Amino acid sequence: MDRTPSYEGLEKRIQELEQAESDCERAAKDLQEREQQYRTIMEASVQGIYQVDVNGCIIVANAKTAELTGYSIDELDGLSLDTLFPTSKAKTISDDNVARLISGESIVGENTLTRKNGCLIETYFSCVPVLDESGVYTGFVGSILDNTGRKKAEEEREKLRQQLFQAQKLESVGRLAGGVAHDFNNILSIILGYTEMILKDMDEVDPLFFCMHEIQQAAKRSTNLTKQLLAFARKQTIAPKVLDLNETIEGMLTMLRRLIGEDIDLSWRPRVDLWPVKADTSQIDQLLANLCVNARDSIQGVGKITIETDNVNFDEEYCRSREGYRLGDYVMTGVSDNGFGMDRETQDNIFEPFFTTKDAGQGTGLGLATVYGIVKQNNGFINVYSEPGEGTTFKIYIPRHTEALMPAQKKDSVAETKKGDETILLVEDEKAILRMTVMMLERLGYTVLSASSPGEAVKIEKSHSGKIDLLMTDVVMPGMNGRDLSRKLFQTIPDLKCLFMSGYTANVIAHRGVLDEGVQFIQKPFSLHDLAAKIREVLEQAKGH
Repeated sequence: MDRTPSYEGLEKRIQELEQAESDCERAAKDLQEREQQYRTIMEASVQGIYQVDVNGCIIVANAKTAELTGYSIDELDGLSLDTLFPTSKAKTISDDNVARLISGESIVGENTLTRKNGCLIETYFSCVPVLDESGVYTGFVGSILDNTGRKKAEEEREKLRQQLFQAQKLESVGRLAGGVAHDFNNILSIILGYTEMILKDMDEVDPLFFCMHEIQQAAKRSTNLTKQLLAFARKQTIAPKVLDLNETIEGMLTMLRRLIGEDIDLSWRPRVDLWPVKADTSQIDQLLANLCVNARDSIQGVGKITIETDNVNFDEEYCRSREGYRLGDYVMTGVSDNGFGMDRETQDNIFEPFFTTKDAGQGTGLGLATVYGIVKQNNGFINVYSEPGEGTTFKIYIPRHTEALMPAQKKDSVAETKKGDETILLVEDEKAILRMTVMMLERLGYTVLSASSPGEAVKIEKSHSGKIDLLMTDVVMPGMNGRDLSRKLFQTIPDLKCLFMSGYTANVIAHRGVLDEGVQFIQKPFSLHDLAAKIREVLEQAKGH
């Protein structure tokens, strides 16, 4: 039998071979296109994508993986995943995770990647198992995404939440301080006023003299505590003036040296051409006294405290890289000590009200809280630098003021005891304080017209035939506040002088505790000497309101 294939059979076989070849070419082209698509997807991905074999070594990685890890593509080939994710820092391929992958489960989570240069970055990862045709585990495809930005954002949000909580807490304390100051200072005014007048009339050999003196001292300590609360809550009434801080501090040095004791050396390093600031001198005194006492208490035995001033400018780049700094020109006041210093946990809490590291009875915990409040009320900021055993430095930055300094005025020492014979219209809704203040003013020689309400004061002014030289009025009263009363009386007595008094001012005569321009104010409780000096200051000032 002839086994030679027929022509038709050969032709059909050739066609089949050609079709098979065409199918192979098409399949190869499809495979090439899919491979290109795969590579494009791999390289275009914002995630690092890599494949790991059953031994945990990388066999494929895209450019983003190289970028994130710091290794080149060639260096990644065959690199153990333990190098990128040490098991001490992350558990990406722990035994438990491998078992989950072998079972066909995908894994997602967060871990820390160690770059080639040793730097650590936070990443979000996912792993998908790769199984062969028999279902046997051969490795996994993983992806990593830089999670540092989100971590920082979360930390920043948490920080802002803490700051908000702190601000709310301070606001609550501020409201409490305002209410306490108003009522408590009225009580202290009565105690201090009467004890001062009694002591002036009492012989020092009187058995009760010591008792009255102790009552007076306790009331004064209570007054200082209230002032600290107000300063911390930024509700302290202040009258800022353009100052040369060098002159202000130099005027305090003798008192500060007495305060810290002979065993501690006080070094003064002023900047010669210091810029002016606008602040209340009493607050600067309060601020430095608190810082120096705090520094003194941190020194065991002999030590040194340094006070310095300087002009500083913070530009945008400087502020961007340093937390807490603000753009602009500032006058810096630094107080440093070589005491025992503070750890980070203590530094995080030092400005909290009532926080103290001192033994019970050794401090109120309001010293640095007061400093913080004063600095904030003057639109400044404060930074602290400290290490355990290395001492502490506080740096306070108060905005530079562009107005020229006014010539320093000498204080009239006679004014504190000088009396007068003018007529004063006194308005106070607390009748006990009204009676006491009338007695103080009459002791100073003044004629006093007393009123327990603004309405009564208006009636007295209308019925009084003589001249009224000064209106002395409480600020916060029912019906009409002291500011409105003064404006009403100015309409009929244009040259009337006015002195406001209060335990705190709210916002009637002050904005955020800063007295309005030209307003004269005396803080309750006040002494007879302070009252005498303030009244003479107001009555003898240049005419005009």
